[in-house]
Amino acid sequence: MEEDTKASNGEPHLDDPVTNGLGPAKPTTETLTQRVKRIVSANLLVILTVAGVIVGILIGLGVRQVDLTRTQVIYIGFPGELLIRLLKMIIIPLVVCSLVSGAASIDPKALGKLGGWAMLFFLVTTLISSSIGVVMALIIRPGVVTSKPKVAELGDDAPQPKEIIDSFLDLIRNLFPSNLVSAAFQSYGTGYKWITKNGTNLTMEKVPIGLDQDGMNILGLVVFAIVFGVALRKLGEEGEILIKFFNSFNEATMVLVSWIMWYAPLGIMFLVAGKIVEMEDVVTLFSSLGKYIACCMVGHLIHGALVLPAIYALFTRKNPYTFLWGIFTALATAFGTSSSSATLPLMMKCVEENNGVSKQISRFILPIGATVNMDGAALFHVTATASSVGAAGIPAGGVLTLAIILEAVGLPTNDLSLILAVDWLVDRTCTVLNVEGDAFGAGLLQHFVDRQAKNEEAGELSEVRLGDHLAVAPPESSPLMGKRNCKDKESVM
Repeated sequence: MEEDTKASNGEPHLDDPVTNGLGPAKPTTETLTQRVKRIVSANLLVILTVAGVIVGILIGLGVRQVDLTRTQVIYIGFPGELLIRLLKMIIIPLVVCSLVSGAASIDPKALGKLGGWAMLFFLVTTLISSSIGVVMALIIRPGVVTSKPKVAELGDDAPQPKEIIDSFLDLIRNLFPSNLVSAAFQSYGTGYKWITKNGTNLTMEKVPIGLDQDGMNILGLVVFAIVFGVALRKLGEEGEILIKFFNSFNEATMVLVSWIMWYAPLGIMFLVAGKIVEMEDVVTLFSSLGKYIACCMVGHLIHGALVLPAIYALFTRKNPYTFLWGIFTALATAFGTSSSSATLPLMMKCVEENNGVSKQISRFILPIGATVNMDGAALFHVTATASSVGAAGIPAGGVLTLAIILEAVGLPTNDLSLILAVDWLVDRTCTVLNVEGDAFGAGLLQHFVDRQAKNEEAGELSEVRLGDHLAVAPPESSPLMGKRNCKDKESVM
């Protein structure tokens, strides 16, 4: 526990070694060459990630000049596909184990308080994101074009329209999966079939039917893991063995994440290169949908570079861009994979090691944020604030939500192919914004927890000075950890 409470306000202490190499100057003099080597060594992974993105763009632009077959294009993106598969491989054990151990190590009252503050932050930032989207749409007016671009029909890939009430009911159903095993790779979705009423073909009724859809039901797994962790804590000593198991499983998974992080720059390079090669008529596409792309990009830039950092700086009085530098590898991975769920393992690693967020907070809040915090999707869809909650954290998952919105307001869904034509780019900036909001939320919660701990410690010290003969809490105590003895604390960490 002592290790996790060293950090304050979401950033490392000055007397601790700083991962990004930007810590206090060492008392010993060092040459410029030594300083450069130290900074490069500390930021090697970030530098490699930036280089991977740049080289990937150059490779993609260069290979586009060669007439490649579809099979050859798939081969180019193969190393990037491996990265996505590696990240998805550890999502389930990471999310389940981290939430179980986190919920089991946090006092139930503090658990509810933390969850409430997190949901408030996610709600406020999502509403701000939607407002920015509305303003950008009114200013740029992306729907006003001189000519409608021609793109291929979606065919069987077109999202099926769904009633808005069924969308919310599906969200609630997915909170309580009927089968945890199937929830690892399937979620519940509503389909429709027409039946005759009163035995006559003259009157037909569209009846919703349940369907199993491909895609992890991470929302249901999150709810189960939290409740299961609270149940283990209620067991007391009888649940300690299982809590230790989940803690060990979680730590082993994070070791795997640290290994995957070093493969990420190579995977991101080929992901970006492969996506650029896949583009068809770039000039025509961007000239036709340039206003739409600009509306999304500028809105994401305002929210991600100004609004979220301003909120973080306002409450913590810390430099938000130092915080962003610490999670740059995760942000680049989000851009390359276009999946907030796949980025979750790297985000946990970055905020804990680079930004000083405790394990209890990062491994409890980040999985929830990856499910419910969709700032990018809310801005991208403008009116999708409610529908974006629980949207699939997968590439192009937001387009399915958009189909629901269009159907709800009575607009045609036939032209969704226009958005899908540039979704590969817009969806990536959406994902970056989503994971950035999750990270800032974790940093803010760390600040609140540290401040509460200082206030409680100050109160106890003042009572001791007044002669109340109260025992002072040990340094490793935290408002997150209920009234448990030292042995219990060590067992849950």
